[in-house]
Amino acid sequence: MPTGASLADMNPVTTLSLGRIGVGIAALVRPDVVSSTMGSPAAPTSRPLLAQWFGTREIALGTATLLASGSARRTLVLVGMAVDASDAATAYAAVGEEEVPRNVGLGLVGVAGIAVVSGLLGLRVRKQTRTSLEAV
Repeated sequence: MPTGASLADMNPVTTLSLGRIGVGIAALVRPDVVSSTMGSPAAPTSRPLLAQWFGTREIALGTATLLASGSARRTLVLVGMAVDASDAATAYAAVGEEEVPRNVGLGLVGVAGIAVVSGLLGLRVRKQTRTSLEAV
């Protein structure tokens, strides 16, 4: 039996939450890099502010999800999935309106979509674990 868990062994929700925190910290520390990577159509002077708002949101959601348990954690996972689905939809719309370059917008759609799937997998893993424990 291994003594330490690898990233691959972690619940997808834990991995996603840690990723949110990491991206959030990057957005706070280097908002210029994050906003340019995201292809922000906002005026250049407001891009760092928007990236920092995004970063704060990600840190708060990731931290709250890590600290929560039971139904509160499930609710936070669902909130995160809704946020990520909204991010995917708005990025897709921005591509259609030619507000961001196609490759950047579709990349953002992909990242947000992966986050939604990670949330679903995390909920499924939790449900399977709970069912297994109830069978014992």
